[in-house]
Amino acid sequence: MSPARVLGLLSLVALVSAAGYMGLAARAPWSFLLPFRGEKLLALIVVAVAVSTATVLFQTITFNRILTPSVMGFDALYVLIVTVAVYLFGGATVVGWPGITIFLISALAMISASLLLFGTLLVQVRADIVRMILTGIIFGLLFRSLTGFLARLIDPNEFAVLQVASYARFNTIETELLGIAAPVTLVAVALAWRMRRALDVVALGHDLAMDLGEEPRLRQFQALTIVAVLVAVSTAFVGPVAFLGLLVVSLARWALPSPCHAHLLTASALVSVIVLVGGQTVLERVMKSSTPLSVIVELLGGLVFLSLVLRGKAK
Repeated sequence: MSPARVLGLLSLVALVSAAGYMGLAARAPWSFLLPFRGEKLLALIVVAVAVSTATVLFQTITFNRILTPSVMGFDALYVLIVTVAVYLFGGATVVGWPGITIFLISALAMISASLLLFGTLLVQVRADIVRMILTGIIFGLLFRSLTGFLARLIDPNEFAVLQVASYARFNTIETELLGIAAPVTLVAVALAWRMRRALDVVALGHDLAMDLGEEPRLRQFQALTIVAVLVAVSTAFVGPVAFLGLLVVSLARWALPSPCHAHLLTASALVSVIVLVGGQTVLERVMKSSTPLSVIVELLGGLVFLSLVLRGKAK
């Protein structure tokens, strides 16, 4: 099947998922449902596109299909920030803060930490992307260890706040944050789209990219900066989503096995919208289930990860 037909089919399924999310089990006036469900739908789309785009860029510049930005410790840093806030100010105080406060603190901290890491390692004469990844993994372990230590010191009654922060919250998205998350995501995705042809060249390898006139190190830094912004925004918006990117990008590569990033970015975004919007529609509107979508996504993403590892599909 041609790429145009595959993308057309994915677009149709995404539209059906969005229509089902808006229209199924509608028992209130549309004057109330349209803004209420519309804001949540837009929030799910923002998260879906941000996570899928970040994962595609990260896999391209690391030349590895089983890695996601979560290995760099973004999720662990977010949980650590919430844990420190609960430890210092108390769970009741943190819960009472405006959502934009936690959002801005978390997003700025994650972006600053990632740029510090990327800038330190990539500007060196012998920039090594593998060393950068390993450094990110070590920092992730450090953040998780600090989180576990502080979790044992806080009041057990306040531990519920940390449990909520440790999982993605697709059914309780704070839509008032859309005014910040949506524009930032739109700009970052637009910049990634402008890089699509350069990413096609970078994906060929360092030497070939140099021969074709591209500067791999510069493109890596640009891509990683966009990844940092997208992951920070999506994580601060809904919480950690470790395996969502791996799941949707793997499904997109299976549905549309094209090396062209114009196809891959579009297909991954559409698959991500289908998974989030369609999954939330089925759970909320059809099955009437209280099971969080994040649990199912993490389960399926973990199975995909094991499948890729066992089949040796890293490259």
